[in-house]
Amino acid sequence: MPLNRRRFLKRSAVTGAGVALAGGVAAPAAEAHGKGGGHGRKPKRYALTVMGTTDLHGNIMNWDYFKDAEYADTAGNAKGLARVSTLINQVRKEKGRRNTLLLDAGDTIQGTPLTYYYAKVDPITAKGGPVHPMAQAMNAIGYDAVALGNHEFNYGIETLRKFESQCDFPLLGANAVDAKTLKPAFPPYFMKKFHVEGAPPVKVAVLGLTNPGIAIWDKAYVQGKLKFPGLEEQAAKWVPKLKSMGADVVVVSAHSGSSGTSSYGDQLPYVENAAANVAKQVPGIDAILVGHAHAEIEELLVTNDKTGKTVVLSEPLCYAERLTLFDFQLVFEKGRWQVESVKASLRNSNTVADDPKITKLLGDEHAKVVEYVNQVVGSATETLTTVDARYKDAPIIDLINKVQEDVVKAALAGTEYAALPVLSQASPFSRTSQIPAGEVTIRDLSSLYVYDNTLVAKVMTGAQVRAYLEYSAEYYVQTAAGAAVDVNKLTNAGNRPDYNYDYVSGVQYDIDIAQPAGSRIKNLTYGGTALDDAQRFVFAVNNYRANGGGAFPHVASATEVWAESTEIRTRIAEWVTAKGVLDPKDFASVDWRLTRDGTPVF
Repeated sequence: MPLNRRRFLKRSAVTGAGVALAGGVAAPAAEAHGKGGGHGRKPKRYALTVMGTTDLHGNIMNWDYFKDAEYADTAGNAKGLARVSTLINQVRKEKGRRNTLLLDAGDTIQGTPLTYYYAKVDPITAKGGPVHPMAQAMNAIGYDAVALGNHEFNYGIETLRKFESQCDFPLLGANAVDAKTLKPAFPPYFMKKFHVEGAPPVKVAVLGLTNPGIAIWDKAYVQGKLKFPGLEEQAAKWVPKLKSMGADVVVVSAHSGSSGTSSYGDQLPYVENAAANVAKQVPGIDAILVGHAHAEIEELLVTNDKTGKTVVLSEPLCYAERLTLFDFQLVFEKGRWQVESVKASLRNSNTVADDPKITKLLGDEHAKVVEYVNQVVGSATETLTTVDARYKDAPIIDLINKVQEDVVKAALAGTEYAALPVLSQASPFSRTSQIPAGEVTIRDLSSLYVYDNTLVAKVMTGAQVRAYLEYSAEYYVQTAAGAAVDVNKLTNAGNRPDYNYDYVSGVQYDIDIAQPAGSRIKNLTYGGTALDDAQRFVFAVNNYRANGGGAFPHVASATEVWAESTEIRTRIAEWVTAKGVLDPKDFASVDWRLTRDGTPVF
């Protein structure tokens, strides 16, 4: 079956589960007999360093394709595999390459115009197609194993499998299982021996776990094919097996944050950010490389509930801005290797230069993508920006909604839903997007919509739209009438990210931020009259939201009447190309405003 195809699955190691055992077959624990551990001798010791990255999101060069310039942020960070490769080389030189292991915790093949280009413009799946730049770079750097991230599934299983076939390392996902057989669809683990003079080898097992949210976020690709059970239950299943196979060290690479929270509410019985739960609940784990949350956690110590043992967690900052080091000290006692201590630390990519080996290797691919994103597709009559789009109805976000409305209306023409009014949602993804007056390029438009989301049409009632807007309005911090307004403190209540705040076009409404959450939507109208709770609408919505991302009410369970696989970003480029001229009079509308006790804030 195609879902279980793996060129390096050479043996079935545990109860026919189709497990990959790469880097040498683990010896049974009995081999580790007393060498170096007798009376009168110092016990043998061994130092092992496990390096880790996560959430690379297609960043190879220290380059911002949206700005057509070297990457720069206010914190002075540098990013990309070329940069982190230099850090990895340094660590290997310091520790001895044979004493290091290199892992990643997922989200590799989506996130930049580079990854979009090789998925859609010059796809790796085409006959005689290219080798994915991320595979080229990670092979050259020498990754040992990579956990699957949820964004690995964004371009469909065919693209993922092709990428997998191009990698010299396994893509791990113990909790990515075949929907019918419930057997692993990807290698659950990777095992490697480290040779120690005068003692048995140290056997290191890496368990890969991915995010259960894939079942929601990429439902169109995985439904009926793959299932994604919880990290905790799968770790509890696999860690004892790895220990019984003689693993002296167990490291988990988990595409799952450490907070214990989920963005999808109770839609799934599995926790989205479960890494700390795994550490607490599952005995036998020494360290966890954490991913998914785009947080920087140098070292988080979690006590296992059953053993009282400390488990060390670390999450390096995304985009290869940081490299995690887990430094293990092992001692050979009582006939086996014991983990004496684990210490996590971070190294910063901004302290080194790019590795010329990587920049040279991928120079041609990089240049192709730079040329692609700088294609001119139209012109703008004025500058459009997202600078204040979080708290004012900005025309640049209206553009997204207008495109989505037009695409959905055209798609539903001639169907039973054609008579229903179309509403649309869009989020202020970026605070720095700008479409300049004058020539407009693919790069300008891509910076407006940085995710590879696709469009879905759902049917919702007026009452459901009202509840949706109330939930969205929780994004604002309650601010009393007359209190000073600081726009930097007005949004992101409860740490809600900007991408989980939605504009809804086609209706008009006020958001009264003086009121408590749940009672903020005022003067909600459609066509100039109060919204009828029973009226039906077609709701144009991105696939992330349509599948439950952000836990917005009603939308995930609403009837789906149309969906497509073309990215919204591409639809925006097509719309602008067809128009030729980008003029706000063709798309801008004031649909909402912030108020306090009925008085506009701005």
